[in-house]
Amino acid sequence: MTADRIVVLPSGDSAVRVVATHPDREAGWRLVHRLAAELDRSGAPGVIGSIPTYDALLVEVDPVRADLPRLESLFATLAAEIDVDQPLSEHPREFDVPVLYDVTETPDLQAVADIQGLGVADVVRLHSEPRYVVRCLGAPGGSPMLDGPAFPKPVPRRASPRTSVPQGMVSVAGRQATITPAVAPGGWPLIGRTPLTVLDLTAEPLVPYAPGDVIVFHPIDRAEFDRLHGRRMAAR
Repeated sequence: MTADRIVVLPSGDSAVRVVATHPDREAGWRLVHRLAAELDRSGAPGVIGSIPTYDALLVEVDPVRADLPRLESLFATLAAEIDVDQPLSEHPREFDVPVLYDVTETPDLQAVADIQGLGVADVVRLHSEPRYVVRCLGAPGGSPMLDGPAFPKPVPRRASPRTSVPQGMVSVAGRQATITPAVAPGGWPLIGRTPLTVLDLTAEPLVPYAPGDVIVFHPIDRAEFDRLHGRRMAAR
């Protein structure tokens, strides 16, 4: 199904993918996240949940209870009513994330610098300059998916992914950046580590940020890393 603002595509037998067709990337991102919120509030029969990303929304459905033509009509109606010019969050929170950039502990830092034709200091500067908007939550454990720093070239993933990446690792790949909230395999090059605890299984929500919030990285030394180790990530 195609509507003015979205395209609805099948995704297996228990989900559909709703893709924003708005020519403006930022507007499309806001559309899918607002659509997810509106869909959750609608209580539509057969809808199990929705997962918004950069420009698309995966809607999980019960194939027995869901009336797909009716749902597609609902998607189009909700999308048409959304003001895509309004910010995703009226009051985005800002998270200041200290990072230890150390080539002895994050060997991919030197490799990324070499690929970019830059010095390590330039990679650190370019990574820590922007104010990153959290675009969506990814795996593992609600990783904050961010647009990447302004490196000259996209960063290739590792040819051999690591079987275990510690929590708190700061990584880049392609034109994206993120933080690893929980120990998991990973193929993104690691360029630093934050001492902060990102994922807290005793808290609700499990991660403190949400799409639309802002993350700012800043370099620290080993002494500051040790002093802050284990502190929970929190908004300013």
